[in-house]
Amino acid sequence: MAELRVATFNLENFDETAAGERPSLGERITLMRPQIARLRADVVCFQEVNGQERPGRPRALLALRELLTGTALERAELVSTRPQGDEVYDERNLVVATALPVVAREQLKHQLVAAPRYQRLTAVPADAAPVEVSVERPILHVELSTPDGLPLHMINVHLKSKIPTPIPGQTVDAYTWRAADAWAEGVFLSSMKRMAQAVEVRRLVDRILDADPAARVIVAGDFNATPDDVPVLAIRGNVEDTGNGDLAGRVLVPIENTVPLSNRYTLFHQGRGEMLDHLLVTRNLLAYYRGSEIHNEVLHDESASFATDRKYPESDHAPVVATFDLP
Repeated sequence: MAELRVATFNLENFDETAAGERPSLGERITLMRPQIARLRADVVCFQEVNGQERPGRPRALLALRELLTGTALERAELVSTRPQGDEVYDERNLVVATALPVVAREQLKHQLVAAPRYQRLTAVPADAAPVEVSVERPILHVELSTPDGLPLHMINVHLKSKIPTPIPGQTVDAYTWRAADAWAEGVFLSSMKRMAQAVEVRRLVDRILDADPAARVIVAGDFNATPDDVPVLAIRGNVEDTGNGDLAGRVLVPIENTVPLSNRYTLFHQGRGEMLDHLLVTRNLLAYYRGSEIHNEVLHDESASFATDRKYPESDHAPVVATFDLP
């Protein structure tokens, strides 16, 4: 048997910082590199990885490479979302760091789900016609080759947060709205984006399983939703929701269910632990599943940083790692 460790970790705006700005990238790496080493992972789905400029060359993941130095992933291949060519996005890339060979890669953004159109009720000036409600971040799908010779499909996601989408003429600043109904509509627009992403992920999973009903699939990342929130349920495809037992083989299982409830959280908000980062796996992987860990021992309350405008060197998300024994 060959041990395979798969993890997901939102690094929280991981980037270089301006001179004199705290915390510096060096300070962040000092605290976060041991977290990476502790994962002992063969494959990690990272979220919120920023790209760095290089004079005369395409933007690259220099900060992430520095973070991985001295860990088991130092020489890992990095597969990232990209706007075009060899360049990565300036902010919030999805990255799959893998010690396993990469067979294929793709990113999707409204390829399987068209952007919804919606006429805003509170916009100033008023919308003359419906506008596109487009998602900000693509989905990253990477097919890997495993030691037993069978492929593993990794789908890295970062669903839209619950922060309301700005509406023209309705915000005083980034945190202040002019009217409660405008704020509510902004929340509604964000939920539309989150669900559009969720449906596209589910359609991608079904496309993979249509081509190979025995395919092994892991959907990992920051879902900005708990296991029983509608976006996660849409991706999971539980039989009790579809009412169709013939689809049981297509259900995705949240592996954090094997972690004790008292430790089942990846983010603290206003003193309450929330499970927002997930590894959802096809049922055929459960035969090889050995257990999960959530490294949340030093997790700080992310809402406190907004209250005081004090930023923390480490991420406000905890990594999740699962172990499999493959033939």
